[in-house]
Amino acid sequence: MPLPLDGNFSADHSARLLRNYRYVVERTMRAVGGWIALTPEISAKLVMGRHVWDLAQHCDAFGGRLPELRAHAQVSEPANPDVVRFMDHLEEPERPDQTVERLVGVYSVLKPHLLATYRDHLARANPVYEPPTRRILARCIADEERHIAEGRTILEHLAADPSVRARAASRQRGLEELLLAARGVTGDAASLPPSGAPPRRDLADEAREFIRLETARPTWPIPEDLARAIGSLGEALVATDEPAVERWLADGLALEATAWTLLRGTRYSGYRITAFARLGNQRLVKTRLDGPSCSAVVTARWACTPEGWRVAALDAGRDAVGPA
Repeated sequence: MPLPLDGNFSADHSARLLRNYRYVVERTMRAVGGWIALTPEISAKLVMGRHVWDLAQHCDAFGGRLPELRAHAQVSEPANPDVVRFMDHLEEPERPDQTVERLVGVYSVLKPHLLATYRDHLARANPVYEPPTRRILARCIADEERHIAEGRTILEHLAADPSVRARAASRQRGLEELLLAARGVTGDAASLPPSGAPPRRDLADEAREFIRLETARPTWPIPEDLARAIGSLGEALVATDEPAVERWLADGLALEATAWTLLRGTRYSGYRITAFARLGNQRLVKTRLDGPSCSAVVTARWACTPEGWRVAALDAGRDAVGPA
């Protein structure tokens, strides 16, 4: 059966679509590149670093194709002002505790839409006189499939807490409304694509390895009775249970004289030991508390007393402070 010589896209229309793609991809590349330094989670940081390079290649390919369509090379163009507004909102989260918001915008909203848009364009691009565009789209589709799988894997890892998942869902709804108002990145989409099938698990192998590196725990020679005490104090700190925290303080150490006042009233979802050291007959233990709006590092100096292990000093520092 002969291939059709007519197509759905004139040279001018094809060039306009590529400029539209290049606009959102270029802005995403710059945003993700800037977020790397702001992102404390190593898994998200590493995935972003991998994807920035791919996005740069996509920009270059779209821009390099333009002269072959009788248009200026390496030009980006938003489809309409609403696309600019959508990208402005996508780039907004810059606080260290907003990694989830950053990931949702890119990997749950923009990239699934780009993937569906590229697939539709590829299906309608004429195979006779548009093979360069088809090759570019095929490469972008393969990269976006992998990016989405990796980004969502990291997102699921970081959004295990119900309150974080609620933040992610709210962020996704808001951005989807803006993207729909823009009628997609090309300005002519009547609706956004459904979420579709889950990403292929094998495409996210590298992301899972990054998570393994991030969550690997070193082991220390902690006496069993001290380990139980540290665990009990950690649970009390997460629950902000004042009497339970006070129970572990050594005689003469008042709760109000410790860093408890800094931790009081803050919600945490879990704790983990990040450092352990022996100081003569005492032990220095650093514990990280993670929560939906902030994190804290608690340093406890444990002493062995006639009543068992007790905290002789308690200090703390908070970081990644979010909205109250």
